[in-house]
Amino acid sequence: MTHVRVHISIPHQYQQEPIISRLISEHSLVVNITGAIVGTNLHEKGLFDLELNGTPEKICSGLLYLQTLGIKLIGKPNAEGDSWHY
Repeated sequence: MTHVRVHISIPHQYQQEPIISRLISEHSLVVNITGAIVGTNLHEKGLFDLELNGTPEKICSGLLYLQTLGIKLIGKPNAEGDSWHY
């Protein structure tokens, strides 16, 4: 098992979509939300700090899923530890 930390920006059009739930159910990841800023306005994006736990293949699959939705990964996971890398 590996874990990485990512900071993501979810556009407002996905506010009603179960994106984080899909990381769990479809990509077999354990997801810990370590921080979040969610606006009350439907036109605001949501910012999330996530810790993803799983095999390297599953983590790559989950990150690719986020990217195919156009979800912005801010910074990138530091493969040599659990701290942020920008």
